Amino acid sequence: MATAYSSAKFVQPLSLNSTINGRSRDNSLFDPLKTGTSFLGSTRKLRVNSVHSNQGNVRRRLPVVAVSEVVKEKKVKSISNLLITKQEGLELYEDMILGRSFEDMCAQMYYRGKMFGFVHLYNGQEAVSTGFIKLLKKEDSVVSTYRDHVHALSKGVPARAVMSELFGKATGCCRGQGGSMHMFSKEHNLLGGFAFIGEGIPVATGAAFTSKYRREVLKEADCDHVTLAFFGDGTCNNGQFFECLNMAALWKLPIVFVVENNLWAIGMSHLRATSDPQIYKKGPAFGMPGFHVDGMDVLKVREVAKEAIERARRGEGPTLVECETYRFRGHSLADPDELRDPAEKARYAARDPITALKKYLIESSLASEAELKAIEKKIDEVVEDAVEFADESAPPPRSQLLENVFADPKGFGIGPDGRYRCEDPKFTEGTAHV
Repeated sequence: MATAYSSAKFVQPLSLNSTINGRSRDNSLFDPLKTGTSFLGSTRKLRVNSVHSNQGNVRRRLPVVAVSEVVKEKKVKSISNLLITKQEGLELYEDMILGRSFEDMCAQMYYRGKMFGFVHLYNGQEAVSTGFIKLLKKEDSVVSTYRDHVHALSKGVPARAVMSELFGKATGCCRGQGGSMHMFSKEHNLLGGFAFIGEGIPVATGAAFTSKYRREVLKEADCDHVTLAFFGDGTCNNGQFFECLNMAALWKLPIVFVVENNLWAIGMSHLRATSDPQIYKKGPAFGMPGFHVDGMDVLKVREVAKEAIERARRGEGPTLVECETYRFRGHSLADPDELRDPAEKARYAARDPITALKKYLIESSLASEAELKAIEKKIDEVVEDAVEFADESAPPPRSQLLENVFADPKGFGIGPDGRYRCEDPKFTEGTAHV
């Protein structure tokens, strides 16, 4: 049976004494081997980058690995070779169905005028969120982007709280003040969605530093918390990306940088926007390993995620993972999606990650059609309930308007009588009413 590492590629950071004359002394999983087949989108045929030494004929290379070659030697012909258990498979399927169904409902509600502003949907990318976040502990942190609804759901934020936030209601996870691009939940260690690209990476790096500080300085031995930083291919051309990779590697922070490379930064093709489209190869430049994995296959994503998260938890430092995926809708619901080639969209639609997982579960006798149908019915009810709850919830009170805006609102937000100025009937005089 094919392993989840198939088609995954790995670049290991250069070690001063680990590679001589292009040959590694390490016989572990990540020994340099021949690379596998390139993906359909951004990844071209891999080139091995050489680093020439000034010391005689010593030549160091960054080892590039197709992990499928390693696992091929370890294949065992038995039922134990299944990539996941039945329970794990059903959990993955349920989480992916929840993400897809929730986003489809968001589109309906947006066009009915229930949501305002920009709404960016995650359809097609579910394998990345599910493959990574379902491996986390509650204490682990997630930092997202403006495309954050499904990350919140995967981290355990209730569908009611996410939908209510989208509706701008007081029962939302940010009491209606965050909206689509700013999901946050202290309880679930979801440290926010961020509207501006690159904004979340320094926050995630800081969260990872907190974990390391608590463990090594405050001597909290049980603090092995890991942080996931999600961002897109367009963000990888921004300064925060490079600065935080450098800092994370320098301090060996417990963080995984997850690139959701959906090949398009709004309307800009990834291949036109960066000098080397193989993002994962930027990891070794900072001394950390870099993976490239098929982001349309949750099992492949999950296996790479498991290794990256475990090495972070062991104190071995950060990992850069590039998940090549694809969004099935426009950049946002305001985007008519006319720039992408219809043939490209059709090619990726045929590789729907949910369809692929369903096929695997049935063919591997891990689940029946009836069991999967039951999950789909359950999720439909959850999403319907979330919409009803959000629709019936009250909007935030006026007194909430200036909360969480100023550290000390006295003199601006609060009047001499101790009441919020926004409660004064004259507060909005001269302003437009929407």
